[in-house]
Amino acid sequence: MSQDKYTAVWVSHSSMGDFLKCPRCYYLNNVYKNPKTGRKIGIVSPAMSLGSAVHEVIESLAFIPAEERFSKPLLENFDKAWQKVSGKKGGFVSDTQETEAKERAREMILRVEKNSTPLEEKTVRIKGGNNGMPPNYFLSEEENIILCGKIDWLIHKPVDDSVHILDFKTGKNEEKEESLQLPIYQLLLKNLQKRKVSGASYWYIDRDDMPAEAPLPDVNESFEKVFSVATEVKKAREMKEFLCPKGENGCFACKPFERIIKGQAECVGVSETRKDLYISI
Repeated sequence: MSQDKYTAVWVSHSSMGDFLKCPRCYYLNNVYKNPKTGRKIGIVSPAMSLGSAVHEVIESLAFIPAEERFSKPLLENFDKAWQKVSGKKGGFVSDTQETEAKERAREMILRVEKNSTPLEEKTVRIKGGNNGMPPNYFLSEEENIILCGKIDWLIHKPVDDSVHILDFKTGKNEEKEESLQLPIYQLLLKNLQKRKVSGASYWYIDRDDMPAEAPLPDVNESFEKVFSVATEVKKAREMKEFLCPKGENGCFACKPFERIIKGQAECVGVSETRKDLYISI
């Protein structure tokens, strides 16, 4: 099959994560379009908004020369980032809820600033795709599947000219061992740049002062794991069969989206990726 980015099935960590939780959730979050607007639908939550604001502040440092990254207080950019998620558009249903989340986010920013050593090294960036798309490549030309994804931070290791993956975590739960995140990052780096990947770390900035090393999977095993899920996604799309494993009553993953379709949610805006965003009412 010839390469065609317009007809290809695009997969990412988040979309495949949706599929593994519930194919119905995958469909409603990644395929279904609001008949009134023609846009896809999404759900906003306080945790998601907190993470978005914190990531924006920290990840923007990669575009600043290493020696200048902490010349100004990081909180100078925080309020601007928070404005994008303030109020209902960030999923907050009360001032108290937002105040608590904003304070947690501030504490994370201050923790990173106080323990800035990992972010003072030189970085590497992967070129994004066309038309503002995230970095991507054909996971399988034969199956017409494209893998895409954005890596939080890449530390350049000059000793052997390698890269070290650094992923920022703002939630309370640890990344599960079976997660596809590192396998996906590993495949993106192998196919979109020339340096070898020498290591990876997760930084749980809600609680830890320093990143924690994470074992790198075997790259061939990474491909098999990601390709296996990606082909299941493609098969479901071809069959147009997206069933919830819990049956018609739905599960924790798809129920919030079903409420949107039933008119039991409030539209609070449109995302930067042109999704209609909702909160439950």
